[in-house]
Amino acid sequence: MTDNTTPANTASPINATKPTSVPASTLTDKEREAIARMPYEEARDKLIQAVQALEAGGLNLDQSMRQWEIGEALAKRAQTLLNDVRARLDAAAADQGTNANTAGTQANLA
Repeated sequence: MTDNTTPANTASPINATKPTSVPASTLTDKEREAIARMPYEEARDKLIQAVQALEAGGLNLDQSMRQWEIGEALAKRAQTLLNDVRARLDAAAADQGTNANTAGTQANLA
C-alpha cells in the first residue's frame, strides 16, 4: 500500500512564492516635510479634503490608498500640534495653581 500523504516539511506551491515588496509609503520626503511644517488649520483643512475624496468614491485602489496615506499623515500632524498645545495649557494651569496663593501680593513681584 502506498502512502499518499505529503511530508510535513515539504513546501506546497502556495507557500513557495515570495511576497512582493510593497513600498512603505507613496508620500515623498518633500510631501512629508511639507506636512510636518503645516500649521494646525491647514493640516485640518487638507485632512477634511482627503476624507471627502475618499467618501465621494470614484477613486481606484491606488488613488484611495494615497488619499488614505495623506490623511494619516495630516491627522498625525494635527494631533501632534493639539498635544503640544494641551501640554502648554497644562503647564500654564499648573504654574497658575502654584502662584495662586501669592497672586496680587508683594511675594510674586520680586
